[in-house]
This record gives sequence, C-alpha cells and structure tokens, in this order.
Amino acid sequence: MINIIKYIFLGIVQGITEPIPVSSSGHLLIIKTILEKVSVNFNVDFETFATMTNFGSLLAIVIIFWKDIVSLVKSFFTYLFNKDRSKENFINFRYCWLIVIATIPAGIAGIIVTKLGLLDKLEENVKFIGLMLCVTALFLYLIKDFKGTKNAKKMSFKSALVIGLYQMVALIPGISRSGSTIVGSMFQGLRREDAFNFSFILYIPISIATSILGVKDLLEISISSTLWLYYLLATLMAFIFTYIFTKIFRNIVKNGKLMYFSVYCLIVGLLVIILFK
Repeated sequence: MINIIKYIFLGIVQGITEPIPVSSSGHLLIIKTILEKVSVNFNVDFETFATMTNFGSLLAIVIIFWKDIVSLVKSFFTYLFNKDRSKENFINFRYCWLIVIATIPAGIAGIIVTKLGLLDKLEENVKFIGLMLCVTALFLYLIKDFKGTKNAKKMSFKSALVIGLYQMVALIPGISRSGSTIVGSMFQGLRREDAFNFSFILYIPISIATSILGVKDLLEISISSTLWLYYLLATLMAFIFTYIFTKIFRNIVKNGKLMYFSVYCLIVGLLVIILFK
C-alpha cells in the first residue's frame, strides 16, 4: 500500500508540474532528496518512471489540442498535394513548418547531450536545480507585463527558430520547458494565448520522440507485474493532473498572471540553495 501511495503521489507531482513553468524533473529530484534525508525508502527507477509518466502527460496534451492537431495535419497534406490551395490551408501549412523549425534546435541538442552524457551530473545536483529555478523566476518576472500583438501563425521563421533555441535551453535541468518556450514566444511579440498554444504544440513532437526512445529502453529491461501496476497508476495520475493543470495554466497565461510562478520558483529555488547541502 505504501508503494502504491508513493507512485500515485509522484504521478500527481509529475502531472501538476509538467504543464506549468516550474520544471517537473526538478521537482521530482527535490522530493526525492527530501525523502532520502528523512530516511524514507525511495527505490524508484527514475528513467523508467519518467518515460511512463511523460507519456501520460503527452496523451493529456494531445487530447486537449486534438482539434488543432487534426486541422494542422489535414491542411498540411491537403496543401502539400495541391488538393486545396486556399489561404487558410497555406497559413496552416506554413504554421506546421514553423513548428518543425522550432523543434530542430532541441532535437539536435537533445541527441548530442544524451549521447555524450553532458548533463548527467547536473541532473542529480539539487543545488543546481535550485539555481535554475531562480533563473526561471527571473525570466517569468521579465515577461509579467508582456501582452504581445503577433499571431503565431504569421510570425517569421526567424522567430520560430529563436523560440526553438529557448526550448533547447530547457534541456538544462531545472529549467521549465513550458516556461522557456512561453518566455521565448512572448519575447518574440506573440500574444499570450498564441504563446501558450505554440509552446504546447511544440511540446508534442519532442515528447513523442522521447517516448519512442523510452519505449525502446523499456523493452530491454525486466519489470515485474507489480511494478508495472505502480507505473501505470503513476501514469494515470500524470495524465489526469496534466489535463487539469494545462487548462488551468491556459487561463493563467491569458490573464497575465505568470508572476505567481515567478514568486513560487524564486522561493523554492532559494530554499533549495540554502537548505540542501
């Protein structure tokens, strides 16, 4: 029963922190460190856990943006094969290429970082996580009053590439992916809701690629039926809470209330730096 509660709790943490700009991986490491300090048995394979729960978060976000995804895919291939060259299809066709361009920096950097293990030590350094949360707090503070006027579908390819570079920065442990891409989008002048939508649609291809690679690793390890149950429960919790908090976060972004997360990240980051050895 304790193990079930532990995995459900971790799944909820993943689900809440994945869509909001506070770094889900950073929070899981902080919780792990706290529990280890109070001598709580925390025997969790984090790589497998991350693969499973990230899939739950991905599924939730795909469901939320399903209509947009279907519309974009349909327009892309309709325009590509010259079946309908309407202005609307062209705009969606171009938007798909904006997503591709914005995905490239993190895709290439992610492969290099993973192959060379460049960030492996930092991923376990809880003080570094605290520092990066403070950096996240600073950037969220800088855009607290930004409104933007640009429609994401009409932004330049240069702007898409710049936003992609911000997503690449999120490979650094403790930097929120949603936070960095929303910050990047707002710095490029996108309207708040457009920044939110582009950020989360941009999450989908990267997360799909990560999930595919993760499945390959899962097939190479032996997992007991009991442990599968724990992982599935955690994944279900991640799905439910990602779905709920993505919708909540959308309203927060629309209303220009990112300052809340800036204050939160600063407080948590400073506490981690001060209290953890």
